[in-house]
Amino acid sequence: MPAINLPYSTIEDRWEAVVARDPRADGRFWYSVRSTGVFCRPSCASRTARRENVHFHDSILDAQRAGFRPCKRCRPDEPALSDRRATLIAAACRLIETASSPPTLIALARSLGVSPHHLHRTFKCITGLTPKVYASARRAERVRAALPQSPTVTAAVYEAGFQAPSRFYETAPRTLGMPATCYRDGGRGLTIHYALSPCSLGEVLVAATASGLCAVLLGDMPAPLLADLQRRFPHATLLAASSEFAATVAEVVQLIETPQQGLSLPLAVRGTAFQQRVWQALTEIPPGETVTYAELARRIGVPSAVRAVATACAANPVAVAIPCHRVIRADGSLAGYFWGLERKAELLRRETAAD
Repeated sequence: MPAINLPYSTIEDRWEAVVARDPRADGRFWYSVRSTGVFCRPSCASRTARRENVHFHDSILDAQRAGFRPCKRCRPDEPALSDRRATLIAAACRLIETASSPPTLIALARSLGVSPHHLHRTFKCITGLTPKVYASARRAERVRAALPQSPTVTAAVYEAGFQAPSRFYETAPRTLGMPATCYRDGGRGLTIHYALSPCSLGEVLVAATASGLCAVLLGDMPAPLLADLQRRFPHATLLAASSEFAATVAEVVQLIETPQQGLSLPLAVRGTAFQQRVWQALTEIPPGETVTYAELARRIGVPSAVRAVATACAANPVAVAIPCHRVIRADGSLAGYFWGLERKAELLRRETAAD
């Protein structure tokens, strides 16, 4: 059996990693520079040393025993920069989530022993959000979790850490997609008008509140679509729409037939802060174009959240209006689509054909 070379197991591989400043090599080996007397991690940003002055080490202890001191720039005897940043932001998130009220940036930075500027920049780089926006999103999520169990909306609002109910009510329609009392009661007190219509992709259910479209569902038969709407809003009053709703249905059906034309109707969709960011990014993808899940994650500032982005796409309640069909896998294949891959392929075909 031929020998198997592990990553960075050869001198050539290690030198290439040092020249490329490859962060993936960090922790696998270290290198020392004879002319400076220091040892570094492979990703060190210092000027690349001459090859004849470089020696490789399998451990920090090996480099230290050889008489080299740690580089002050990359600090190879400490956790990697990515790990230190992740630890810092994890600690910041814990402080935000356990605080009775959102801490200020200055107070948060003081507790963590870093400057406010560094914390703000690093927090946004890793999470895609500022600490303030993250704190607001977490409070809103706590409200969503507390509403179904709380006797009153006010109790849920205070339990989530809002200092005054007015602060929550200012953003409730946007974060919940409906009034808070309706959300708490699974849509109780909310009137949703809906209509079913045949379209070239099968059947479409269009539903709207007084604020805008809350569901556009695609399927093969009317009954499962209506059951899905009832599941999403178990206590809402669902009313078969009158003839006045026909124009809304017609615009949605036209959007399905020619998805590149866009939609002028307002949306009233509920979702977490993360889902809202993903859905907003989806609406910014031009018709006829596609992006990968990884690219979409990068666009919202959270490149590591590819799986969460895919989950948010699957949770999209308004087919075509929020064009999650424009997201594909990295290899160009069509990933899962809540309303079926055949419909996804056809929507993309129609957009491409219109170019």
